[in-house]
Amino acid sequence: YVCSTWGNNHFKTFDGDVYQFPGVCEYNFVSDCQEAYKEFSVHIQRALNSNGHPEIQYILMKIKDIMVYLKPNLVVVDGRIVKTPYYSSGVLIESNEIYTKIYAKLGLILMWNQQDALMVELDNKFNNHTCGLCGDYNGIQIYNEFIKGDASYNSITYGNMQKISKPNAKCEDPDETQALPSCNEHHDECQRLLTSPAFADCRLRLNLEMYIQACMQDKCACNGKDDSFCLCSTISEYSRQCSHAGGRPGEWRTQNFC
Repeated sequence: YVCSTWGNNHFKTFDGDVYQFPGVCEYNFVSDCQEAYKEFSVHIQRALNSNGHPEIQYILMKIKDIMVYLKPNLVVVDGRIVKTPYYSSGVLIESNEIYTKIYAKLGLILMWNQQDALMVELDNKFNNHTCGLCGDYNGIQIYNEFIKGDASYNSITYGNMQKISKPNAKCEDPDETQALPSCNEHHDECQRLLTSPAFADCRLRLNLEMYIQACMQDKCACNGKDDSFCLCSTISEYSRQCSHAGGRPGEWRTQNFC
């Protein structure tokens, strides 16, 4: 099972909820939260890059007693910069120009494109054991993420609850009263992009509508600017998730698209 975040602040929990959360603090992306001793934790911080697009600035990961700090083209383990591939006590770190990947023997795989997109795959022994932006991995959508007991949360409130409190952090919580625009005028175009022949093998493997909605939000947020981040990040995520689910996406990028 996979939790991911990509593009214009989209998140998909282990249980399949997709939501947007634009926070720029450090957040618990996913941690093992059952025991007093956490087997692992993954924190992330986003910021806007020079083009005004949200990118992951760094990932801070603890696996048992190893601390791994990732920035684009940089891997730091327990305070020392290391060359990859790096292997130590059940943790393998690989990287190239595009991806950084971490395989942890305890049942975790992390993959980051060193920009906007992060994917964490967890062994199902962690079912019902996790917390953070990825949710509780209990197999039930909405419950314990956006509905808990009698309370229901919107995605901004939920995201703000995952903030790591750091005494000197200067970052504002996103406004919880902000509603997302409906963006319905972009539905047909997004559907067309995601049902192109290149994705024929993906249709039955993924929840298409979920990615159409994310693509619609992207189009709205971009206000008619056709830069590639706007259009391509959700389509790239759809393609990655399709491959991950065993599908074979065709060549969807062209000379003048993405």
